[in-house]
Amino acid sequence: MGIAAGVAATAMIGSAAKAQSVKLGSPRKTMYWVATVTPCNAKGMFDPGAMAAIMQWHKSQGADGVVVLGTSGEFPSFSQAERKTVTETVLKNRNGLNVIVGPGTSNIIETIDLATHAEKNGADGLLVIPPFYFNQPPVEGLTDYYKRLMDACGLPTNLYHIPGTSEVGIPIELLNNLKGYSHLAGIKDSSGSVEGYQAFLAAAPALNMRCGTNNNLESALEAGMGTILADGNQFSGKCAAIFKAYHAKGDWKGELAKLRAAQRVMRDANMGANTYATMKYVLSLEMGGPEIYARTPYPQLTDAQKASLKAGLAKVKAMA
Repeated sequence: MGIAAGVAATAMIGSAAKAQSVKLGSPRKTMYWVATVTPCNAKGMFDPGAMAAIMQWHKSQGADGVVVLGTSGEFPSFSQAERKTVTETVLKNRNGLNVIVGPGTSNIIETIDLATHAEKNGADGLLVIPPFYFNQPPVEGLTDYYKRLMDACGLPTNLYHIPGTSEVGIPIELLNNLKGYSHLAGIKDSSGSVEGYQAFLAAAPALNMRCGTNNNLESALEAGMGTILADGNQFSGKCAAIFKAYHAKGDWKGELAKLRAAQRVMRDANMGANTYATMKYVLSLEMGGPEIYARTPYPQLTDAQKASLKAGLAKVKAMA
C-alpha cells in the first residue's frame, strides 16, 4: 500500500470509528417517535393516569418511542415542577418505548436542571429547543448555551429546529460547532422546509437528522433517518405502519399515502379548532378513554367541533 493510500485508509478508519462513537440514544436511526401530547383533566391539571394510558396506547400501536414535553406537549405551559412530574410519569410507564425529553427553557440554569433530572430518571435522550424570546441570538451565544448544557448532561442531545415557533433557528454553523461532543445525536427539523432539511442531511449524515413534518418523510427514510411526528397523536398506528413496511422492505410509500389521506379528512373536519385540543380529543376517541384537554391559553373544543372531528375519524376508519 502506498503512502497516500495508507493515509486515506487511516482517515477512513478514523472517520468510521468517530461515527461509531456517536451516542445517538437509540438502537437504530430509522425509528418512529410520537411527539406526544401532555394530557390534562377538565380543570387543566396534568393527568398522570391518562399519561400512563397514552404510553400503553402508543406501544400497542407499534411506536418505537415518544418525545415528551415538545411543542405538541405544550411544554411552555407547564411549570418546572410539573415538567419533572410529567417526565417521571412517562419514564415510569415507558413500556419499552424509547423516551426523549424536552428540557428547553429560555435560560440555561433551568434547562440544565430539567436535563439532568431527565438523565437521573432514565431518559434515553434530549430534544432541546434554543433559548426563545430573544430574536436570533448570535451563533456564538447559541454555541455557548448548548455547550454549557452538554458539559453538564451526558444524555444524547438533539437540537430542535422549529424557527416558525421559537423564532430561533438551528444554523449549520451551530451544528458544526458542537460536533466535538460524542453525545450530539442529531436534530429534529420541524420547519417543513425541503431545502433546509436537505442541507441538514448533507451537513451531518452520521447523526440522526429526524424530520418533524411528514412532507420530508420520504427524504428521511431514503437517508435512513428517523422521524418525530405530532401526527402520531391521531394516527399512531398509521405512522408505525410506514416504518414497519420500511424495515420489511415493503411498500412504505403506500403506507405514507394512507397517512396523508387520513390527515386530509381530519383537516376538512377541523372547523378551525386549535391543534392541541384537536390532537387530544381525537386521541381520546382512538383510545376509547375519557376526554383529555388542552391547557390554557388554548381553548377547548365546541360541541360542533367535537361532532365534526368524530365524524371525520369515522370516515378515516372506513378508509382503512
